[in-house]
Amino acid sequence: MAVQTAATSTDSAAVDLGPAAALSCRECGHRVPLGPLFACEECFGPLEIAYDFSSYGADELRKRIEAGPANIWRYAPLLPVPADVADKPNLNPGWTPLVKADNLARELGVTGGLYVKDDSGNPTHSFKDRVVAQALEAARAFGFTTLSCSSTGNLAGAVGAAAARAGFRSCVFIPHDLEQGKVVMAAVYGGELVGIEGNYDDVNRFCSELIGDPAGEGWGFVNVNLRPYYAEGSKTLAYEVCEQLGWRLPDQIVVPIASGSQLTKIDKGLQELIALGLVEDRPYKIFGAQAAGCSPVSTAFKAGHDVVRPQKPDTIAKSLAIGNPADGPYVLDIARRTGGAVEDVTDEQVVDAIKLLARTEGVFAETAGGVTVGVTRKLIENGVLDPARTTVVLNTGDGLKTLDAVAGTGLTATIRPNLDSFREAGLA
Repeated sequence: MAVQTAATSTDSAAVDLGPAAALSCRECGHRVPLGPLFACEECFGPLEIAYDFSSYGADELRKRIEAGPANIWRYAPLLPVPADVADKPNLNPGWTPLVKADNLARELGVTGGLYVKDDSGNPTHSFKDRVVAQALEAARAFGFTTLSCSSTGNLAGAVGAAAARAGFRSCVFIPHDLEQGKVVMAAVYGGELVGIEGNYDDVNRFCSELIGDPAGEGWGFVNVNLRPYYAEGSKTLAYEVCEQLGWRLPDQIVVPIASGSQLTKIDKGLQELIALGLVEDRPYKIFGAQAAGCSPVSTAFKAGHDVVRPQKPDTIAKSLAIGNPADGPYVLDIARRTGGAVEDVTDEQVVDAIKLLARTEGVFAETAGGVTVGVTRKLIENGVLDPARTTVVLNTGDGLKTLDAVAGTGLTATIRPNLDSFREAGLA
């Protein structure tokens, strides 16, 4: 059974989280009042937010969104947040560029329009700012005093920064061997940063134990006991892509897979836009992208399995290195339902893709972005992704966080400060 560990005995009936009406089990549909819960008491399935959108008309809602701030709070009517969320201290992430990637399209042979949704422009330079912003509002509502998480790096920095802005204590847990850049980025905000000996799955297990212990009283773990609220932040990627395309669905979208939550919530966001009449209802395909060194979902998809068998991660794409992804089975369902696929690429292909995106579009992606671009290229080469269709590829973080992956890249030449040396180097 899920454990409630709020700092105060919050009356969930009085909690103001906007259109959020209840928590609903994704497996059996059982509903419970809003609270810091993450597992169904009936079947132990995952809980997610159920909404009441019944009062919305499409034209009025579209105008309201377009008149909103240039961040995720323009979509407040569709999120589990209070109406005055934009007035509270938060990092206000979102509304990142949708880059029309014509140069990359020519390289890959895409003729139907290729876009890169570049989330490296968020406050801590990854999409995790979106989900943490959501979790922070739930933490406020439920009376938590400490913000925490288990993280492969980006989330640790996002939690540290959001907590600092909002005046919360933060204590986050990471694998002990993360990239040094991500360690520094997470530590600089002044919260407590704890390395756990083991991989991400070991870190996550420890955090689950801490939630059930008195030592965790008053702690909001954004991706555990606040996970239903946290996960909704990923929907804003779907909302923004569709709005930036002129309120239309992309034909195809390629999404990196760590826990799988981002992909499932992007699908949920697209379905909500259709149901609300904000976009035309037509087919779209969702593709999942993994690194070969941690590809449990891709392996299951290719084998035709419904069960995702855990793997021990061994890849440079550490932000995606979750060997036992919680939403893996749901990713399989969505890929198959939409006619998409789940594919993986080697670390060498990841590095090549990082350089390709940087060379063609001036976007320096972290390793997760290299995974999505590499998988996109592989899907096109294998005839799985249609190059004549509008395609969106996600870059979820900044390459400055994973410099080790491209450490061999450097000077073209070293010359003396004169023209003869310049010409001798073949640079004229």
